[in-house]
Amino acid sequence: ANYGPNPICKGCLSCSKDNGCIRCQHKLFFFLRREGMRQYGECLHSCPSGYYGLRTPDMNRCSRCRIENCDSCFSRDFCTKCKTGFYSHRGRCFRGCPAGFAALEELMECVEGCEVGQWSEWGTCSRNNKTCGFKWGLETRTRQIVKKPAKDTIPCPTIAESRRCKMATRHCPGGKYRRRPAKTKDKKKKKKNLMERAQKQHSIFLATDKTSQ
Repeated sequence: ANYGPNPICKGCLSCSKDNGCIRCQHKLFFFLRREGMRQYGECLHSCPSGYYGLRTPDMNRCSRCRIENCDSCFSRDFCTKCKTGFYSHRGRCFRGCPAGFAALEELMECVEGCEVGQWSEWGTCSRNNKTCGFKWGLETRTRQIVKKPAKDTIPCPTIAESRRCKMATRHCPGGKYRRRPAKTKDKKKKKKNLMERAQKQHSIFLATDKTSQ
């Protein structure tokens, strides 16, 4: 039977014109819908967003998820799907994943990320495999992967980096200091070339480290 615009007695065992369903058929869930100041009961096959089905001997009911930003839940304290823009992690919803976990965008879940160790000390300043004979060189530091991520699609942070450094010894023992040519290069061009060499050495280190694993 219909009372007004809502089919409030569909699936009911007992129904009221003013309050809708009071008791539902055995397999259906009782849901108390609120619209402004009015509320009425409905009997549903599945509970709406933000609610979960709670089965009891007396009557099955739709109970509200108590987890913030949850769209659907397994129980009042365990979310199975978060609202748009939130990541699911251990039954909770987060704007960003907690420390040590990475965001899996396609599923909007937080999974175990890549763990890396502490940085080593900066290595010896060198250039062209020499630690003398130049004013400027490069020094490198590294760190190890402690734990690989659960998903191969999650990248690890960089494990090696290089920076420009000043040579401690400009004159090589038994040799002559390499003087700069009369026509000096533009400073910006020299810096660019030095950074390109740093990136090249960094790439070689990463390829060697990956092969060794």
